[in-house]
Amino acid sequence: MGFAAAMFLQPVQLKQQQKSSLLVFSKQRKEKRSIAPVARLFGRSIFEASKLKVLFLGAAAEEKQPGKLPRTYTLTHSDVTSAITLAISGTVNSAQLQGWYNRLQRDEVVAEWEEVQGRRSLHVHCHVSGGHALLAPIAGLRRSIFRRELPMVLKAFVHGDGALFGNHPELEEAAVWVYFHSNLPEFNSVESWGPLRDAASSGPPPSSPEERPRRCGPECEC
Repeated sequence: MGFAAAMFLQPVQLKQQQKSSLLVFSKQRKEKRSIAPVARLFGRSIFEASKLKVLFLGAAAEEKQPGKLPRTYTLTHSDVTSAITLAISGTVNSAQLQGWYNRLQRDEVVAEWEEVQGRRSLHVHCHVSGGHALLAPIAGLRRSIFRRELPMVLKAFVHGDGALFGNHPELEEAAVWVYFHSNLPEFNSVESWGPLRDAASSGPPPSSPEERPRRCGPECEC
């Protein structure tokens, strides 16, 4: 996944890379695989279905045709194999986020379907910084790369959960809300990305007048 490359950079490494030109970097690394991080930093990744591994867990795994809500997506990426793992279940797949590698890099994307005032929407969560000090110096870069790569992530959700979208094609018109979680106020934000179909194709719109949906209270009658 494209945003993974930036998350693996230590602050010192990042400064060194910024001082070097793309031409110098390419000369130093002759092999094809070695220049992949540069391409990932400066270009959006392309979704490859062959790289996607889908796991249905809990109630979703018990369904003969797993096409029912509620739904939670937990997506992680291997920078070694470029494989993407998408777990589909009723809750976040915590086991998928364990291990020192995942706890250090925090490159997971978690999303859940919610229904507010009779309208379904997809809420996507990305961890920008916090948890350990290594992420704070590159929080801005991490958020930028998350934003660039999320259309590919949304395509993975739609492709991996094909049965759900087959049963509910209207979900592709549902609103997408993206939460960037950070311990730094300037990077802690929520963005409206418009309908899922558009967000997966071209990313977030320049601006949106739509208000953030409010959650119904315990006595809500809407």
